[in-house]
Amino acid sequence: MAHHPNNDMHHTGDIPEAQTRGIWKTFFILVAITALEFVFAFFMDAGTTRNVIFIILTLFKAFYIVAEFMHLKHETKALIWTIIIPLALIVWLMVALLSEGSYYFNSINSYFE
Repeated sequence: MAHHPNNDMHHTGDIPEAQTRGIWKTFFILVAITALEFVFAFFMDAGTTRNVIFIILTLFKAFYIVAEFMHLKHETKALIWTIIIPLALIVWLMVALLSEGSYYFNSINSYFE
């Protein structure tokens, strides 16, 4: 067997310090966003404002998770835009369909009253 003394990884099973720091940073950012969500859940009245805050915080958390754990922030800008633009269009489509659907429901409902 060949012996390679110039390996950076020592076979101790420990994670190198730089990666450990990054993991803890990611952990604390996700914990902070989750704690903020709990604060809004317990101290705000239910309503549209609270729902919008939850959606925004959830999107921040989702983008951060995708960037860190799926390594999207290390990819080229073209790939990032290839993922973000269709996602934004799908979200826009869902909002438009919900808006139009509620308008259609209200118009049909008022027609039969």
